Amino acid sequence: PTLCEAGRVHASSMTARSLMPILKSTRSGQVEASRSFAITGLERHVAISREGFLPYPQRSLRTADFLYIVNCEPSRWPMGDSHGLDDLSVKVSDRRIEEIQRNTMLVFSDFDASPTKAWLISHRHEPEVTPFFLQAFGKRPKYELYNVRSDPDCMRNLARDALHGATLKELHLCLWTLLTALGDPRVVEEPCRFELAPFASNIEKYCNEKGQAFLAELHEKRSEWQLKKSSL
Repeated sequence: PTLCEAGRVHASSMTARSLMPILKSTRSGQVEASRSFAITGLERHVAISREGFLPYPQRSLRTADFLYIVNCEPSRWPMGDSHGLDDLSVKVSDRRIEEIQRNTMLVFSDFDASPTKAWLISHRHEPEVTPFFLQAFGKRPKYELYNVRSDPDCMRNLARDALHGATLKELHLCLWTLLTALGDPRVVEEPCRFELAPFASNIEKYCNEKGQAFLAELHEKRSEWQLKKSSL
């Protein structure tokens, strides 16, 4: 809606409100008292990150004090399928570790290729590194709650903390009530359309001969560590 207002374009289907009054305001701090929270959502990033082309759906609510996250399918890998690397005893060859630095799609493909990604995977079996590997790539609990004032990096999940039970319940009610009113398919549909074709299906890029060859090459490279384990 903000961009529509800036471009003087009318969009009748918009459910949010324009931020233009805030951008034009000369005041600091919270300009509009009614804007006490923001809601965000995620369905997918990289289409081939998970078997069956499935998404990693999340919904969240952020206030001045808390960030509340619902991981709608916590059995899935948030950064893409592990392809066996959740087993810490599986050794990845130096050649493949080097490739992970530059090939995002090889494993955990919702996490961009980088030396840091490759290093965490290579050293994940080391006790001092394992917690960081799990923080970056591991499965998440269904509910996450963080106090963004005392824990701005969101490292301490308070969702199971009895002292924050009332806060979690309040934020969940606010989030789910609004999403229900807006008709979010993830909340009001069973099964959710985002779990079905054409949303959860192969995309044109990988349906042609070149795309199929690319997927086959990924499978072959992953098989190097999937078929051979090493006791580190």
